[in-house]
Amino acid sequence: MKKAVCLLSGGLDSATSLACARAAGFETYALSFDYGQRHRIELDAAARVAAHLGAAVHKTIRIDLRAFGGSALTADIAVPKGRRTEQMCAGIPVTYVPARNTVFLSIALAWAEVLGAADLFLGVNAVDYSGYPDCRPDYIAAFETMANLATRAGVEGAAHFKIHTPLIDLSKAGIIRLGLSLGVDYSLTHSCYDPADGLACGQCDSCLLRLAGFAAAGVPDPLRYAAQSPGAVKG
Repeated sequence: MKKAVCLLSGGLDSATSLACARAAGFETYALSFDYGQRHRIELDAAARVAAHLGAAVHKTIRIDLRAFGGSALTADIAVPKGRRTEQMCAGIPVTYVPARNTVFLSIALAWAEVLGAADLFLGVNAVDYSGYPDCRPDYIAAFETMANLATRAGVEGAAHFKIHTPLIDLSKAGIIRLGLSLGVDYSLTHSCYDPADGLACGQCDSCLLRLAGFAAAGVPDPLRYAAQSPGAVKG
């Protein structure tokens, strides 16, 4: 089996992306990051998802992005709550972590080169997303070009690196339907930016997008919430 390094946050999208890699016949190597995020609970979810979906190896790398801050996820900045979709899409939100996907993909690329793997999977989405610049197709294409210029394997022709983004053109409802068809257990995932006592807040951008996705898919969201938006489908 060919090997693939799969970025796994523990959220809905990354779990579905990992399932896509497995369904495509890859032996999966899951990679998570403890980067000082306020929603560190997602790492427990990542471990559950990696085990559930049969990752050959699951590594968690520790880096301290709180040393820079600059984001509501890595500094003492309030997480926006109760925003409408048009507000989420109006600009780059304060939950954007500077250069996060570039840092994560660079480390994933290093591991892939050591493993002899040419494939990386990333659960970014350009449809139902929160305005992050490092989730766009042109960013992914640019990083893939860089990966093949900046590595020994790429320069010597031992590998041609490919970044797979199987969710890039799907709505959140489409992602959920795809994941369910691939056997993803979404009760194992966690998406909230500002959880408390193990419960998702139900009001941050990530929770609202997730709840709207399950509502549109007509499927109950198995995640436990402290509060839910009026349109949420309740389990």
